[in-house]
Amino acid sequence: MVISSIDIIHELGKALTPEQVAIDPMSLENYGQDWTRFTPPAPKAIVFPRNTAEVVAIVECARRCRFALVPSGGRTGLSGGACAANGEVVVSMDKINAIAPVNLTDRTVTVGAGAITQNVQQAASDAGLFYPVDFASSGSSQIGGNIATNAGGINVIRYGMTRDWVAGLTVVTGKGEILELNKGLMKNNTGLDFRHLFIGSEGILGFITEATLKLTSPPKDPTVLVLGLSDMNAIMSVLGSIQSTTPLLAYEFFSELAVAKVVEHAGVARPFETRAPFYALVEFEHENEMTDARIFEAVEKCMDEAWVVDAVMSQSVAQARALWRLREDISETISQWTPYKNDISSTVSKVPQLLSAVNAVVHENYPDWDVVWYGHIGDGNLHLNILKPGNLRIEDFKARCNEVSTDIFDAIKKLGGSVSAEHGVGTLKAPYLNYTKSDSEIDAMRAIKDIFDPDGILNPGKVFSTG
Repeated sequence: MVISSIDIIHELGKALTPEQVAIDPMSLENYGQDWTRFTPPAPKAIVFPRNTAEVVAIVECARRCRFALVPSGGRTGLSGGACAANGEVVVSMDKINAIAPVNLTDRTVTVGAGAITQNVQQAASDAGLFYPVDFASSGSSQIGGNIATNAGGINVIRYGMTRDWVAGLTVVTGKGEILELNKGLMKNNTGLDFRHLFIGSEGILGFITEATLKLTSPPKDPTVLVLGLSDMNAIMSVLGSIQSTTPLLAYEFFSELAVAKVVEHAGVARPFETRAPFYALVEFEHENEMTDARIFEAVEKCMDEAWVVDAVMSQSVAQARALWRLREDISETISQWTPYKNDISSTVSKVPQLLSAVNAVVHENYPDWDVVWYGHIGDGNLHLNILKPGNLRIEDFKARCNEVSTDIFDAIKKLGGSVSAEHGVGTLKAPYLNYTKSDSEIDAMRAIKDIFDPDGILNPGKVFSTG
């Protein structure tokens, strides 16, 4: 039985309240897409549940009326995972945003899926603790979306991915069942841990409505060092030299073009007068004067080897934040060029090979296009951004980039790397999933989806290619 859009909206209004259902053009456009901007939004409606029970009611309505659902957090994703382009109903987690008091004994905090990442970080800080998952979009991204994509960010080299900080989850499956996964336990060896199925699942198994997150002690006096690098090959040599002297909180890299764009369009100051092809941003804990001495010695060695051409180290919290803007403002700054993003990775030891192979493909195929490199290179993650020329239609630009993606992913496959290090698969990477996953793995993933979402109503077209 086919149910009309009017009837579906009426049924949603009964399951929630009419005020929790939006169908105005502005809401449909805003909530129907993420930061990729490659897919025109066309959702049927946006719904705003206030708790887990209301998410269950939405799923039951979708099963009964046979329409698809797309989860929506802060919509800061870069792979099309939160796009609704085919009349789906978008389920926004904006109103499920409570943050419970921090449990100082367990060192955990329980939050709603719609809680803003930065607000969770602040709640932890106010309690004298630290939630270490951090990235440029922390002021607008939501915890549920972070978990659904297993978000990484700038601190992975020390603290790992989101997966490492999730102690428990409440989820609503595609059957409308509520699952309480792990319940915040530190030790729980009772068979399969479904919590880890939902982390990184991009909403194809169920809706994350609540999470219990682990917290830790804050780092001591984080200090930032920005280095100008002589060439791409110096990136890993410098990492090895500095990492041998002191444990690092972060090791980021970015190209001169990235710096130029941020300086011109975001009003950020250059770190020093010298211009270098590439830059590294290093963050470490300043424990005592010996830390400085070890770092200075490592930097001098890097300069003697001609790997580093200039350097600056923060002398205050304000200066550290200013230096971080060189890296954190890149993504938002270049968004005006609608970049085609490749979020790729390899093991850290193979990063030089990955850089060389991918860089060769890019320059051969896009000799006249602006290409911005940056990434969390200390954990093997590179972000390749091809900026759309102003005179090229977005459809033609995407098609041109797709033609070469296979060459890039061939290089990644040979190195045993990943076509999506931290942004997820979504729609953009779905056609290329087989470059990282075997056919057997993909079949198993589809079978797991069928268990939790037998009607196929959850985030259709994401992760698995429909072509």
